[in-house]
Amino acid sequence: MNPLAGFVTSTIVALALLLTLSPAAALFVFVVDISGLIVFVAVKAIPASRLVSLLWPLGLMAVLSAGSTVLYGRPGGEVFFTWGLVCISQGSLYLAATIGLRILAIGIPAVVLAAVVDPTNLADSLTQLWRAPRRFVMGTLAAFRLLSLFVDDWHHLEMARRARGLGSGRGPVAAVARFGGQAFALLVLSIRRASALALAMDARGVNNPSPSRARTAEWKLRDWGFVTLALAISCVALVIAAFEQAQGGAF
Repeated sequence: MNPLAGFVTSTIVALALLLTLSPAAALFVFVVDISGLIVFVAVKAIPASRLVSLLWPLGLMAVLSAGSTVLYGRPGGEVFFTWGLVCISQGSLYLAATIGLRILAIGIPAVVLAAVVDPTNLADSLTQLWRAPRRFVMGTLAAFRLLSLFVDDWHHLEMARRARGLGSGRGPVAAVARFGGQAFALLVLSIRRASALALAMDARGVNNPSPSRARTAEWKLRDWGFVTLALAISCVALVIAAFEQAQGGAF
């Protein structure tokens, strides 16, 4: 699948959910997302252990958002409990369910796509299919590739400073001073690496108006199929929301 197809499909479904305040519509999309995750694990596109490690922060975010909405959301309908600023009502429970399910329904495809999509293929598709500015796209791709080096650089700087006897004091003041000095050293190292990378990219003709291509990005029939499926899911979600509104729910 073309990386842009995944981006377009997730965006279409997210926009449909943002237009509604229906927990039933969000629940429908959430069930579709779970079905897709089961298929991903079944075909071994992504390991189940990695999937759990990627999605547990999203689940925690959904629970915290729903919990705060239950306690402090706008009251409406029957009030079940009240104490100071806390007011648990039918309206706050309805809104909490909507927010929690919507976070999961929108966030699951985004997190999974970010984990499985190759940034290089995405950059090729952006420059070839959407005619995005090549210099900006390639610069962003290079920066994304260098993010993984920051952790290694931080550990290397920490070991080098310890070997030289720098920042060996204890206490909060020494910790802040040690962090500031190491962060400044990382900034200097990053600027030097970025300058060298910029020169290398210019030498390779990144800004060439007619560059050569090692890979050709294609938009195939299956990509149209994914977009069509996303449109169908969005339409069903909107129909569910409209039906819920007709039955007296919120839209």
